[in-house]
Amino acid sequence: MSSLFIRLYLDEDVNILVADLLKARGFDVVTTRDAGQLHASDSQQLAYAISQGRALVTHNRTDFEALIQAYFVSVQMHCGVILAVRRSPQDIAQRLLVILNQVTADELQNQVRYI
Repeated sequence: MSSLFIRLYLDEDVNILVADLLKARGFDVVTTRDAGQLHASDSQQLAYAISQGRALVTHNRTDFEALIQAYFVSVQMHCGVILAVRRSPQDIAQRLLVILNQVTADELQNQVRYI
C-alpha cells in the first residue's frame, strides 16, 4: 500500500519538544513515551516503528546503523530511519520538516537519512 505522508516515531533520546513542534505543523509524530516503549531495546524500538508504519528518528547512529545493516542483509523491510546529530529541538524539527515536505513515505522506505 503506497503512502504519501511520512509518519514519525521518535526514540527516547530525541527531545519530546521535537514532536510537539512537528505536531503543531500537522505532522503525525509519536514518541516512545506516547507509545509506552520507554527503555525498550533498539531492536524493539525499530520493530515497533515498523509495526506502526512509522519512520524512526534517533540520535543513536552507531547502534542503528548496525541494526539497519542487519535488516538489509536479511532483506527485512522498514519504514526508514533518520539519524540526527544532537542539536537544539528547533534545529532538528527544521531539518525533519525538509524531509517531511520533500520526501514521501514510499520514498523513505528502507532508506537511512542523516540530518
